[in-house]
Amino acid sequence: MTVTQSASSQPRTRVLVLISGNGSNLQALIDAQRSGTLPVELVAVISNRPGVKGLQRAESAGIPTEVVDHTLFDNRDNFDQALQQTIDAYAPDLVVLAGFMRILTERFTHHYHGRMLNIHPSLLPKYQGLNTHERVLQAGDAEHGVSVHFVTAELDGGPVALQARVPVLPDDDANRLAQRVLQQEHRIYPLAVKWFAQGRLRMVDGRVFMDSEPLGPSGYPIDNHASI
Repeated sequence: MTVTQSASSQPRTRVLVLISGNGSNLQALIDAQRSGTLPVELVAVISNRPGVKGLQRAESAGIPTEVVDHTLFDNRDNFDQALQQTIDAYAPDLVVLAGFMRILTERFTHHYHGRMLNIHPSLLPKYQGLNTHERVLQAGDAEHGVSVHFVTAELDGGPVALQARVPVLPDDDANRLAQRVLQQEHRIYPLAVKWFAQGRLRMVDGRVFMDSEPLGPSGYPIDNHASI
């Protein structure tokens, strides 16, 4: 693993973040890093869309930014190749998808196997893909939540590292439910990145391990009081 020495001579994991829009989970990582609770170096933020707020968040935090505009490429393979070259120029130890709205090719995901995380607003493996809040309400589920998982070639199908759950309340609509889930996203994503940086969280042979112990299909369960 490539590391960067901090001012206190402690090695820091190099983290690169991919975004497509607002970047609220990026901001959660920035805030945790600034507070000293997330021992990483945020080496760059890359967006597939120009002019999004997440780029402004990164620039305000002094983090280098890049845009690899997917609309300028003829196909997904060419885009992924250009994106990979841009990422690898920063030599990250971990790639974090934070609202990155692109389906990635198998070749790309294999290149970052075991060192790329995503966050998805559902209790995976339920409700892969889009519109998860609406689908939970339509199904009449009693609970909803968010999952952090390692990225594989299957869309939202990589092994789950940790999950947080929220109840579905009687008066919920999709927006109210989404806001409560988003609060949990901002809480558990920095925690997952921290555990990876500390060497506690790993994917080996398609399974997730926490402190060398294999986790079940739902990953590490996070209660509502856990904090980074």
